[in-house]
Formats: sequence, structure tokens, C-alpha cells
Amino acid sequence: MIGESVRRLEDRPLLLGRAKFIADVSFPNEAHLRVVRSEVASGLIVDIDVSEALQSSGVVGVWTGEDLAPVPPIDFRQIGYDELVPYRQPVLARESVRYVGEPVAIVVAEDAYVAEDIAELVVVDIEPLEIEPVEAMLLESEYGSVDQAFSEAHRILELELTVGRHSGIPMETRGLLARPNPDTGRLELHGASKVPHYTCAAISAMLDLEPHSVVGRECAVGGGFGIRGELYPEDVLVSWAALRLNRPVKWIEDRREHLIAANHSRDQRHLVKAAVSRDGLITAVDDEFWYDQGAYVRTHGATVPSLTAAMLPGPYAFPAYRSRGHICLSNKTPAGTYRAPGRFEATFVCERVVEAVARVMGLDPVTVRRRNLISADAMPFDRQLSVLGTSVVLDSGDYPLILDRMVDHIEFERLDRELAQRRADGELVGLGIGMFVEKSGLGPFEDVQISIRENGSVEVVTGAASVGQGIETIIAQICADDLDMDYRNIEVIHGQTDRISRGLGAFASRVTVMTGSATRLVTDAVKRIARDVASDILEASAEDLEYRAGAIGVRGQPDRSLTLGEIAAAIGGELRAEASFTADHMTYPYGAHAVVVDIDPHTGAVKIERYVVAYDVGRAINPMLIEGQIQGGAAQGIGGALLEEFLYDSQGQPLVTSFMDYLMPTASETPAVEVLLSEDAPSPHNPLGAKGAGEGGTNACGAALASAIEQAIGRPGTVTDLPITASKIKALMKSAP
Repeated sequence: MIGESVRRLEDRPLLLGRAKFIADVSFPNEAHLRVVRSEVASGLIVDIDVSEALQSSGVVGVWTGEDLAPVPPIDFRQIGYDELVPYRQPVLARESVRYVGEPVAIVVAEDAYVAEDIAELVVVDIEPLEIEPVEAMLLESEYGSVDQAFSEAHRILELELTVGRHSGIPMETRGLLARPNPDTGRLELHGASKVPHYTCAAISAMLDLEPHSVVGRECAVGGGFGIRGELYPEDVLVSWAALRLNRPVKWIEDRREHLIAANHSRDQRHLVKAAVSRDGLITAVDDEFWYDQGAYVRTHGATVPSLTAAMLPGPYAFPAYRSRGHICLSNKTPAGTYRAPGRFEATFVCERVVEAVARVMGLDPVTVRRRNLISADAMPFDRQLSVLGTSVVLDSGDYPLILDRMVDHIEFERLDRELAQRRADGELVGLGIGMFVEKSGLGPFEDVQISIRENGSVEVVTGAASVGQGIETIIAQICADDLDMDYRNIEVIHGQTDRISRGLGAFASRVTVMTGSATRLVTDAVKRIARDVASDILEASAEDLEYRAGAIGVRGQPDRSLTLGEIAAAIGGELRAEASFTADHMTYPYGAHAVVVDIDPHTGAVKIERYVVAYDVGRAINPMLIEGQIQGGAAQGIGGALLEEFLYDSQGQPLVTSFMDYLMPTASETPAVEVLLSEDAPSPHNPLGAKGAGEGGTNACGAALASAIEQAIGRPGTVTDLPITASKIKALMKSAP
């Protein structure tokens, strides 16, 4: 089963309209919550008048920050520093507000539309303050002799590069339904969460509840991409209201709320220098960058800038490297992760440096890449950096080979000549390449339980979560491969926190590596248990038994065997096992993007003629699912590179509050993506040899498109900020060379 492109188990209920999203879940006596949000980016709260709202028909309750004063700010889930603690977000603003969209009060009513009307009756008096950015902390990392490399360099290049603010815009907005269950005494949280065990534990602690008294109930999810499933103020507010009222409370976000209140991402400015030898070797990179975190530091803490700093060298063997990352707060929506967080930005910077070296040294960009890539015989390669609590040791890889495969596939020299001829004929066409290294498989653990019943049915329970990536299919495939049975007969349970005691969820492209590896271990465990039981029943030594197609039998005696169902029946109706997979390292998939663009000389609009992604995932469990991940990731990367950006005016007012302003690629702008899937470098650190596949399609989009656009318009070195919109391209074409 492993390596087969079988159909997704998740799709049938979705296609038939039977999948239940949070908006489809309801309970008797359900009330509805609406958030009253600040319309001022920075100011002191003078007064919040709720009197008229409280007198409205259908109102259940209205509360402000003073009512929730005992509830602490939302803490960090990843990479929290003491310096960042003062900047955590309260669930409701009390004395001041820091961004447009910040929650200042909540209204609960009998009906969602009534709640929305009543919320407009809450009068919030805010005295505006000046917009003042704050630097929260400095992240520093370094290896090698950076200063010496620059003193001995043949050439020193300096670039200023910017990646604009954009984020994941899932089809389904956020939502949550909190229900006090009278039968269990627990608070049930219905909705999508990529980290259900963490979410339940955090809410229990914040609301001073007993451990395990909050239970996660995962629904179908209409898109994740890192932005969904974190612990937001609204999650705590809905839970608090449900406990306060002792009845189910539901909240569904509208699109404007999502655009101004859910996590933004990217928003980095880099000043980068490179030291270059006479033969085009990059001997040192010195990068200083500023990351606009927004108004508060949310659950990710310093994750994004840390990933930028640690992953910026990409696939290149820079002998010396220094990074200084400034985490800055502003009066914008707080930022968090979004597909390839920190790496989309870092790869753009790294590949812009490589292209600049090629240009200044008069070398072919592919040649410069080959000269600077880490060689296959240098693996594992210790970066002498760390991130997410792990040392960055590139586990396996053949970076020159993936570049060669990409070059051969696109027939680089022929394509380059053809594009040059087209440019000579007046067309604005260009080719861009970008290489990258991803990270995946973050530990430290994941647990899996398996149950085989007397009817032969199999249930696998995991602590992971679904964000649309195909977890049910992948885990069923791995289980079926080891048990030698039909994957369609295996039920995979996820996102139900009372079914398994712990789990880290779905983020950092970790599920296939961590949960998949635990699944491999648990199938081995259940077969050992079955063999021990069958040994007694069949009166044969365990050494004489073998596993064959869902049964344990005596070797060489086909008529002496027991199915797993029969073994389960013999011990009370169920055969159970559990296993944990632990890891103190990550895995590092890698690849390259190539893109051909054609630019309209009148409008500056970019048409992508061809897009190719070469990606090595170590071992592909389901190649079709991986290709889908890469294609979807490329669409999001293209959006961030060409179209998507959250803009603000000088007073901190968001200029992007609807899809009239936030432009995303449609089917017309999204090309078919050619995927070159490789399995040349299995990871030695897990039993599957697998690496994550969720973010490689996004990672190098900005880098590759920047190079292609520059070549098309004949302005090398001019694309220094993303998104490179049509209007920016038009301005570059008009500017003097």
C-alpha cells in the first residue's frame, strides 16, 4: 500500500455533502456569540456602554474586559521568551486597544443575527493614541568566521529585500461551539483545531478548570494552512460564556472578522550582505531583518522569525553565517504562521542573493547554485543552528541531483535560448529558478492506538488532527501495508481528545512522519500480541508462526491459522495495542521551483506559462496526495508573490477588509503545476524514511517568480519586494535602466 496513489477516504462525505463543518453542528438551547471589536488601532478605553444592548429583546448577556479580568492572557505554545511575555494578548481588551479588530466586548443572544444587531448597540469610547512601533526582542545566531570572510572577500554584495503581509484565507472561516455536557460534566469544544489536546488543556488552565475537563470534538475543516486551529481570544470567550450560562454557545466568524482578526503572516524587511570569492563561492552571509509581529505575540511566540533565521541558508554550504532578527510590535493584526512560515521569506532572501552573485560575477545562475550547494556526501550536515527546540542537522539529501533533474526536465539550455529569441522578438518572457530546504516531522512524540475486533474491523486512534491533508488515508495506508489488508476497512479516529490521552496535533508538516511512524510501530506491536495469543491456541511456538494476510498461521501448514478477528474473539472481542514514536530532531525535505512567465507590456500583469516543482520527500506514502499538496501550496505561494497583501494607512486602519481589496489567484491565474517527485534521500530517523510534503509547493514561489519577472522585463536585480504586483512591474518597466 505504501507508494500507491489510492483515493482519499475523506472525500466521499465531502462530495456527497454529508461532512459536518462547525456551522452544521447544533444543540438544543444553543445561544450565539458576537464579538464587539475595536475600530481604533491604538487608544485608551474611556468607557464601554452596554446599557442599551442589555435591554434588547433576545439578549442573553453582554460582557466586557472587566468581567473577564481573572482570565489570564493567552500563553505561548511554541518558542516563548521572557522578553515576549508582556506582549501576550488578553482575551478582551481592558485599558487600551492595539489594533483594529481587537475584541473589547462580547454579546450572547438567542439568535446569531440578533446577536449581530445587539453588538452594534454597544458603544465603545476610545481616546486615540499615536501609532508607536515597539521592538520586543532581538534574536541572534551565528556560525563560522563571518567578519574574517568579509574582510577577505573578492566582492561584497548588499541587498534590501521585503516580503509583504499576507496570510491563509481558508474557504471556511473560524468557528467554535462550546457545550457543557450534563452527562459527563465536561465542556465539549466542537470545531476545527490543528492542536486539539493543547487547545483543551490551555482553555482548562485559563478558566481554572480541572485537567481533562475540556474535550475536543473535531469537525470537518475547510482549509488550515497554519492560520487555523491556534488558540485565539474567541475560543476562550466562547468557552467562558458557555460555562457562565451553562448552555451551548456558538460563534461563527464572518469574512471581515477573519481578514482583520485571524493571524496575519510574513511582513519582513531584510538587509543582507554576502561575501563572494573570485570563483563565485559565497563565503559568508550576514542578514539583519525586522519582523512585524503586529499588536500582540500570540501562541507561536518567536517561531516565525526563528525559522527565518535558522532556515535562510537553504541548501547552500555557506561557511559562515550571521543572523539578527528584530521582533517588532505594531498596531496591526497580530501575526503567526502561514504555510512555509519564515521559509517563504528566507528562501526569497537567499535566492535573491544567489541571483545577485551570478549577475555581478557574470556567471550562469545554475552554475552559481551548483558551486555553492551542499554535496550529498556531506550528509548529515550540521548547520550549527537550532530552531523549535531542535538542532538543524540536515538528515539526508542530494541537492545537486534535484537541481540536475529540474534542469533536465525543463531542458534548461533549449528553453533559455527560446525565451531569449522571444524577448528579441519583443515578448516580455522570462525563466526563474528557486531552490529550497524545508523542515518537517517535528517531535517530540506522537501516540497511536489500534483495536482489531472479532469481525475483523480495524480502528486506529491518533492524537493528530485533520486540516485537510489526508490523514485518514495516509494512516490507513500505512496500517494496511503492514497488516496486509484493504485500507478502506480501516477507520482512523483523530481530533477526539477523550479517545487518546495525549497528542501534539497537525502542524509543521509532522503527521506523516510522526503519526505515520507511530502507526508502523503499533501494527508491529499488535502482530506480536496476536502471535503470542495464537501460539497458545494453536499449540505452536511463536518462532514457528508467521503473519499472512490478516492471520497468524503455522509456517508450512496453511490449514493451521487464525485470523486477527478470531484471535480478538478468543481474548474477549478485541485485540488492542498502543505505541509511541519519539524524535528529538526534524526531517528536511528539499527541492526546486522553475517558472516561465509572460508579462503584458501594457498592464504589467503576469501570466504563468509553466510551473514546475521538483521535490524530494524521502519516501512517498501516497504520491497523488503529495502532488495535490504541492499544487495547492504553489497556488498559495503564487498569490503571496504576485497579488496578496494586507495594507494599512498611517493611523493603523486596515485598507483590506473584503475580497474586493484582498486579491487571490483564481483558476485563471493558477497554472497547472508539473510535479517531479523524488525519493532519493529517505530520512534515516524514522521507520518509514518519510519527510513532510505540505509546504514545499509554497516555499520557493516568491524566489522563482522574482527571477523570472526580472528576466522578462530586462531589469535584473530590481525585484526586491513581494508581492510584485502588476502596478509595481509596470513602474519598473517605466523606470530608467
